[in-house]
Parts: sequence; structure tokens; C-alpha cells
Amino acid sequence: MSLTFIYFILILGVNVMIHEVGHLITAKMFNVYCKEFAIGMGPKLFSWKGKETTYSLRAFPFGGYVAMAGEEGVDVDIPHERTIKGIKHWQKIIVMLAGISMNVVLAVFIIVGLYIWQGQITVAPQPIIDGIVENSPAQAAGFQKGDRIVKIAFSDGSDLEPQDFYEVITYMQMYTDASTFTLERSGALIDITVTPRYLEDEKRYMVGLMIPPPTIQKINVIEAVGYGLVDVKDSLSTMVFAIGRMLRGIGLESVSGPIGIYQVTEQQASLGIANLFYLTAVISLNLAIFNLLPLPVMDGGRVVLIIYEVIARKPINEKVEQALMAVSVSLLILLMVLVTWQDILRLF
Repeated sequence: MSLTFIYFILILGVNVMIHEVGHLITAKMFNVYCKEFAIGMGPKLFSWKGKETTYSLRAFPFGGYVAMAGEEGVDVDIPHERTIKGIKHWQKIIVMLAGISMNVVLAVFIIVGLYIWQGQITVAPQPIIDGIVENSPAQAAGFQKGDRIVKIAFSDGSDLEPQDFYEVITYMQMYTDASTFTLERSGALIDITVTPRYLEDEKRYMVGLMIPPPTIQKINVIEAVGYGLVDVKDSLSTMVFAIGRMLRGIGLESVSGPIGIYQVTEQQASLGIANLFYLTAVISLNLAIFNLLPLPVMDGGRVVLIIYEVIARKPINEKVEQALMAVSVSLLILLMVLVTWQDILRLF
């Protein structure tokens, strides 16, 4: 068994476990009977029976669950007030959002810890072009060294006013068609439109703008906490932006599944343990945002259904709920097939 596979399983396992622990703790806090707490899916590898909950590890690390009384498929003879359907609406919402919250807390803990451990930050360079790659789209479009990037307008109508060059890189990775740059050159503003070129050998798109070198700045513990929180906020904002584009059918080709995560794990493992910790934090934030999607099978969708019950003042029709669940599960399966197929294509 390779070290990469062990890292891969540990990273997924930790993220799934911390998410499900959030559901478990809050459910028990409201006296909901929890039949099983499972890490992984599929056949049981081993299990341990607690006071009333069975704790199990299952064969496939892609997921986990807390089987609560009142949920479909959880057959237990328990008083209604001890089921997930028998507690107050606000309590249900807390239980549903607890997993997401725990994933964000894990990411904050890791990222802030890394800043404290390193005792320094890499200050991103200003969005000022440091040079132009020969025979690149940027050279053909007329970019020049010293141009300050004031704004980038994208094909979907959105735009970016970058605070640093790393923002330029992040957003240009999401758009592979023509973008219009507003540049400050010699005190005047000019617009230049450029289309990235796909590099077949490197499997990436390239514009050809050279980046100024970053600077290193020493920080204390209090500053480390501040920078860590800003890092988490910026990461969440970028993820929300990316998911918003994907819901409109833009950028689906950049989504990765388990195979892609495994490859990234291998790359980050070669760069050191700090990179693996950071990858764990990034995946945790992705899991949090993904679970906020308003699909009934996801935590965010469950919250939407609860809010509907509050507004309608009656439970949602069981057949309608089951139909919504079936549709959302089908959509998730289709998404998994798509991202796995894309991961396989990238391998070749």
C-alpha cells in the first residue's frame, strides 16, 4: 500500500468524520436517538456498540452518515419526541448545519495553525505585469511589462477588480474564452481582449503574463489568526463563485472526483506535510460548500425543506419528499459519473 493511498484515505476519512461528528453531537444534544454513526459506505469493516449508538467503519471512504430515528430506512421503536421529526424546527436546522460548521471549523483550525507554525506569510504581488512570454496570446494582444491590471471583464458578464496578481491567476483558471483586461499604462486606461491558448503537453490554458515575485513577511500569533481567517474567507468566496458558474454549466470540465483528488494528494505529498494539511483544509471547505447546495439529499436541501414546513405550517407530503430525494440522488450520481469520466480522460 503506497503512502499516497494512506494519505488519501486519511484526508477523506478525517473530513467525513468531522462532518458526521457535528450531526451526531447536535442530534444527541437534542436527545435524538442515533442508531448508527458510520464513517464510509458499503460493507462494515468493524463496529463498536456504545450506550445506544453503533459506531462503525465501512469499506468505502466516500461518505458517511448518522442514522437518526425518524429518517427513512431507520427502523427503531422510539418515542416520537426522540426522532429527528419530533424535535423543534430550529433544532432540526442546527443538526443539519452542524456538519457544515464542523468542516469550516476544521479548515480554520488547520489554516490558522499553519500560519502560526510557519511564522510568516507570502505577500501576493500587486497586479502589475512583470513581463510577457514570447509568442504568447498576451504578446499578440499587446500587453506590456509594467501594465497594471485594473479590471478583467469575463464572457459571462462578471468582472474582477484584482487586489493582487494571485486573484488574476485564480480567476483566469476558471475562464478559457476571451476576457477583456482594463490596464493602466502611463497614466491612461486601455482595454485589451485576449483568449488563452491551450497547451496540450501541459494540459492547461496559458495567457502569457509574467508574475512579479512575492515578498515574505514575518508575523506574530495574533496576526497569524487574522491572516488565517482571511484565507478561509477568500477560499469560501472563490468556491461559491466557482459553484455558481458550474450551476450555469460553466467550468464543469475543471471539476474533479476521487481520482483527481488522489492525483492532487500525490502532488501535495511530494511538497511536504504542510501542503497535505492545507489540502485537508481546502477539501473540508469544499465539502462544506457542496453540502450547502439546495438538493434535498444534501444538508442545505434538508434545511430548505424544514423552512418550507415552517412557512406552510405542515409537513411536506411524503411522496413529494421521496420524489425530490430520488431526483437529487440521480443528479449526484450523474455528477459523480461526469467527474470520474473527466478524471479518467485526464489520465490519458
